[in-house]
Amino acid sequence: MRLERLIVAGVLGLLVWLPVPLGSNRPWSAALFGLAVGVLLLLWGVVLLRDPNRRYWHSMQLAWPMIGLLAFTQLWVGLQWAFGLTTDVGETMAYWVLGMAYLGLFLLVLGLFKTRRRLSILLGVLVVNGVVHAFYGAMLVLTEVEWLRIGPDSGGVVSGTFVNRNHMAGYLEMTLACAIGLLLALRENRAFRWHHLAGLLIGPKAWMRLALVIMVIALVMTHSRMGNAAFFTSLLVVGGVFTLLTPTNRLRNALILVSVLAVDLLVVSQWFGLEELQSRLVATQIEDQVIDGEVVRRENVSRDDVVVYALPQLRERPVAGFGAGSFETSFQRFPGRDITGLFDHAHNDYLQFAIEYGLVGVLPLAGFVIFGLWHGVRALMDTQSVYRSGVGTGALMGLVALLIHSFTDFNLQIPANAALFVVLAAVAVLSRSHRVAKR
Repeated sequence: MRLERLIVAGVLGLLVWLPVPLGSNRPWSAALFGLAVGVLLLLWGVVLLRDPNRRYWHSMQLAWPMIGLLAFTQLWVGLQWAFGLTTDVGETMAYWVLGMAYLGLFLLVLGLFKTRRRLSILLGVLVVNGVVHAFYGAMLVLTEVEWLRIGPDSGGVVSGTFVNRNHMAGYLEMTLACAIGLLLALRENRAFRWHHLAGLLIGPKAWMRLALVIMVIALVMTHSRMGNAAFFTSLLVVGGVFTLLTPTNRLRNALILVSVLAVDLLVVSQWFGLEELQSRLVATQIEDQVIDGEVVRRENVSRDDVVVYALPQLRERPVAGFGAGSFETSFQRFPGRDITGLFDHAHNDYLQFAIEYGLVGVLPLAGFVIFGLWHGVRALMDTQSVYRSGVGTGALMGLVALLIHSFTDFNLQIPANAALFVVLAAVAVLSRSHRVAKR
């Protein structure tokens, strides 16, 4: 029906918008995100009242543990705010609004993108959005066109519309995974012949290959050490599992994944900052460096120090936590004199969630993620459907990449990246439960 298609367009438009205003990591843009999801949910409720059949609920039934776990987390944040368990009432309320928005977005994606056609459109929009942001970020660096800049000056590295290059890298990790998932999902289920390699250079697959090239170039140009390491680790691990568990046309599947590494990384990216990224990886310091009696501190050393000083904070309230979004205010009495800057995040998503949400809030969040990974693995192992296994592999790859990246950064505190992570969890479920329209 027309209203439902309008809601689908609204969800897609929201996903396109979220990265634009600095990753929606501002109070006004986060509030707009919550308001938009609320309006879309109300409109979807009208659709359900008009057409109360059960065709919407198959994916919901499959994902009910994830829905319950995510809802329980938001309930716990509400209790932290209501009973004064938080040290920052305002931020906890803001995080509760964001959490409800993530839950609503998860429900909308599960309920509305239930057909193969809509699921493909969703992934296609995410890929196109990733390409646009990658092209925009690379253009700012290569051309130095300052009047088009949305965020602050990135200092010669790609950050796009994000404040931090690591957040740009986190977004690209997930959109790259969507592109690889689509490429695998749309592969032909026929015996491999060497002349089929021409399909990578001509035809519709060439557009997907071009999208991968552009996004990998931008990812390397972010010079994000953990971002690049996380993506290519997830590509090797998840891609390797996919190749091993898919006996049909194994050689062709392996060539598709290897081409991303060989062509994009080794051939293309060396002209767009690969040497600089290698230099940053080699120069990574895990402790202070002393030059002429002066201690020179490196970027990652400060982040490591924050993690060390935050551990006593975690031990102080391990069960109830300090309150969602309260790290900036609650951390101030724990660091030593060598921490001179203001840290609003722990630069480790796992540690920050544990400090803020406590054991009561972290366990359901961990369960939500584990169920999402499980659905992705189940779809990857589906040897009966090329499409299901391909989409499941892409969703799993994006989830794993951001989970790896979260050890040293705070992508899940950025609304645009956290929302896309939730969407990929929903895609993992839909890869197993979507309907195929009968011809």
